[in-house]
Amino acid sequence: MNTVVPLISSGVAGPLGVLHLPRLWLKASCEAAGKLAPGYPGAGKGFDQMVIDGLGLQRDAVLAFIKNTKPTYPQFEAWVKKNGTKVDRASIDKLNAAIRGYIHDDETRKSILGSSGIPDDSSACKDAVNLNNLDDWKEFHDAVLK
Repeated sequence: MNTVVPLISSGVAGPLGVLHLPRLWLKASCEAAGKLAPGYPGAGKGFDQMVIDGLGLQRDAVLAFIKNTKPTYPQFEAWVKKNGTKVDRASIDKLNAAIRGYIHDDETRKSILGSSGIPDDSSACKDAVNLNNLDDWKEFHDAVLK
């Protein structure tokens, strides 16, 4: 496999306790190495930007640090703690609540569910974290297992 489908969920947090931060690190690291699967941004405008803003970081600085340093995840978290202006527990809790509560628009939900063969009914997940998981698993299956 020459490229990587990012399988770390937005619902995963590292030791700092920030949801999506490990996924942001993975995607940006893979993009910097030229190994991110097509269709995935290294740092997009959704959860990626929510995390960058929610921690009081500068987007360009985050991406430059990852590209130039190639940090391990713990090294990245240490850098975030040093450079973020909102890394206190209250800010992290607020950010995590926003991530958990984010709901995709109807079109995105229907597209993801349809691609995975799941009916868009009352039993289908509605939150973006779980819908994105389904999307990643489908992409992984198509890229690696099909």
